[in-house]
Amino acid sequence: MGRVFSFLAIVGIFLFVLFPFYWMFITSLKTQAEAILFPPTLFPKEITLEGYKLALTKLQLGTSILITLGMIVFIVLGELITSIFAAYAFSWLQFRGREVLFSFLLLMASIPMPVYILQLFIVVQRLGMVDTFAGLVVPWIANIYSIFLLRQAFRNIPRDLRDAVYIDGGGDLTFLFKVAIPIVKPIIITIAIFSAVYTWNSFMWPLLVVSDKGLRPIQLAVAYFAQGETTNYPALMAASFLSSLPALLVFVLFQRQITEIYARGGLKD
Repeated sequence: MGRVFSFLAIVGIFLFVLFPFYWMFITSLKTQAEAILFPPTLFPKEITLEGYKLALTKLQLGTSILITLGMIVFIVLGELITSIFAAYAFSWLQFRGREVLFSFLLLMASIPMPVYILQLFIVVQRLGMVDTFAGLVVPWIANIYSIFLLRQAFRNIPRDLRDAVYIDGGGDLTFLFKVAIPIVKPIIITIAIFSAVYTWNSFMWPLLVVSDKGLRPIQLAVAYFAQGETTNYPALMAASFLSSLPALLVFVLFQRQITEIYARGGLKD
């Protein structure tokens, strides 16, 4: 009986989570008249792609996707590089003020983005990066949470492995690239996934720093599109579905790696 109840609960949660995506998708296939019917229909009586045609033509989807993918490439690579080296320094290298500096970083991580986003914009403006691709990317190539996560993973690696590398004539870079990074590879993959999804869904910062239509990432382009099509529900749902589909696919394809980081506690001495 308990297994049946658990199965039904899982099915119910699964349907509850997926229903908004299903509703978004079927509404995008409806005609405008059917989209505003009450009670609503659970499946389109007449399937049409007019919503997608309008979204693709007015949204400039190709340009927005290229801009967003470019942001993902530079931000993810930058975040991984800075996080790996910073985390290694905070976990294995001895230098004065290490713990104080790391505590200060954690304190900064507790500050919500709306508090410092205006100051960040002023800095970007004075550097001449407003309305540029660099302005979209550079402020986000370092992430304190990623540094913290990798630091904890590095600290769980047995010290004997590092000593063995030193005995063989290797150094910190040898240990980092040949031992430490392969061990924490699932965490690195998960950080890359979350960073990519977060960048794909970024809206507030691009809204502040970009006014050029040719530099709008996907979520900002969808928001401007929604302002001009406030009552065209099929087109709105088509644009929303297209913008959310890649993030959903990433989680479906890489759910094993995401689960592994929580199931794996790291190596123990």
